[in-house]
Amino acid sequence: MLCSNGKLAMTSATPGKTRLVNHFNINGKWYLVDLPGYGYAKMPPQEKAKLEAIIRDYLNHSEELTALFILVDCRHDVQKADLDFLGEVGGSDIPFYIIFTKGDKLGPVALQKRVEENVSQIREHLGKLYPGEEFQLKHFSSSAKSSLGRDEILSFIGEMLQQQTTTTT
Repeated sequence: MLCSNGKLAMTSATPGKTRLVNHFNINGKWYLVDLPGYGYAKMPPQEKAKLEAIIRDYLNHSEELTALFILVDCRHDVQKADLDFLGEVGGSDIPFYIIFTKGDKLGPVALQKRVEENVSQIREHLGKLYPGEEFQLKHFSSSAKSSLGRDEILSFIGEMLQQQTTTTT
């Protein structure tokens, strides 16, 4: 959706299809990295553990990781797997942002209400884990189908890249 190329990364209606770390070079300037999902997938526990190890290894050892976008399905309450992962990332130095996906599946009012509820739930969870920490929780609503949020997300990435270029020069 971000690259306006539906064939760039394969998707599936069934969770758990991404099993590798996939790097996409964007205009020769930056990389978009697609990690396996951490949540629901019908697979044996040892296979799920392998995927979790791949994710943790990348997050803990990537020297060029600038930001982590965590995708959360907006149609549901935040799932336990989401909260667990956010709890891990919240205790790290990795800057993270939330993208609520499938925004086209709800009307605008329902989407805003659901996102507000989910952000509140995430803040409450992180507040319990890390008392005294302030989590701004920058977030976006998106839809691969309608491109909802595309421009806002790309603009945000552009700002981050600009800040990174300014800081390193």
